[in-house]
Amino acid sequence: METIIIDGLSFALPLFIMAIGGIYSERSGITNLAIEGLQGFGAFVGALFVVLVAGTAGTDSQPVFYLSFLFAMIGGMIYALLHALLCIKFKANQVISGVVINILAMALTSFLTKQINKSVFNAPSDKFQLGVSTRFSIPVLSDIPVIGAFFKNLYPFEIIILVIAFIAWFVLYKTRYGLHLRACGDNPHAVDAAGRNVAKIRTVAVMISGALSGIGGMCFAYSISAKFSSSIYVGYGYLAIAALIFGNWKILPTLGACLIFGFARSAGYQLVQVLEKPSSYSDLVMILPYVLTLLLLIFFSKYNRSPKALGEIYDKGKR
Repeated sequence: METIIIDGLSFALPLFIMAIGGIYSERSGITNLAIEGLQGFGAFVGALFVVLVAGTAGTDSQPVFYLSFLFAMIGGMIYALLHALLCIKFKANQVISGVVINILAMALTSFLTKQINKSVFNAPSDKFQLGVSTRFSIPVLSDIPVIGAFFKNLYPFEIIILVIAFIAWFVLYKTRYGLHLRACGDNPHAVDAAGRNVAKIRTVAVMISGALSGIGGMCFAYSISAKFSSSIYVGYGYLAIAALIFGNWKILPTLGACLIFGFARSAGYQLVQVLEKPSSYSDLVMILPYVLTLLLLIFFSKYNRSPKALGEIYDKGKR
């Protein structure tokens, strides 16, 4: 049971931070299917920083570890500007923009990783080796039966995610910017009539989505795979999108959805080990979160209430 909780949290929380980014974008009215590409490109930038400074500081340096998340945020924000430019400036179809950005990110990061490894490190590889992040336990709390597993063998990024999630919740629900952002997703004309710049609010929201997605991608690179490659984040962005939809575009319910996905995945792996099945069954277990997505879609989709102006191209001249 402890292993299920520990592994489930380490998978669910990166999904959660990406889903929060999606909430910011979609509550502002911009459909964001590009989360997958944003996390990949953000993680690429963060991993590139790590391998470039590894010769002097080493990949296991704590300052390098934390700085990699900062660079992943910057990379995700910059790449997210492409989605914002297409959807807000050029009024492109938001769904198509998101899909194209995902495909472009996978191809671009794979190409750049190979070229950088070849030219800088003289190594024909499509991966950046990072190593696995260290873990820690919280004294006393980690000794509590069952519940203590939530405080045991934590990755440092799990604490970072919880802190950022609280800040994101506060900004979205307790600040003037958050009020304007939510209003943009329901009635952008009213926001414009109040003298606020809808395009600017939405652009910032999409950039926040990119920053948070970059963090999520870097978490997976430092935990699940111990390396960066264009394949490590395939599917996770879409799980984050599913989680925010099941969470009704609200942060706390979205956390619940991410935990369900995380615990389903870790429980499946544990079941394979208990039954002593071949390793091929572990690959099969990876579909459990997606099966849950289909089931939740069947039973809960009728209760979903998306932002009223989600996906609608805003034209200031039409009121």
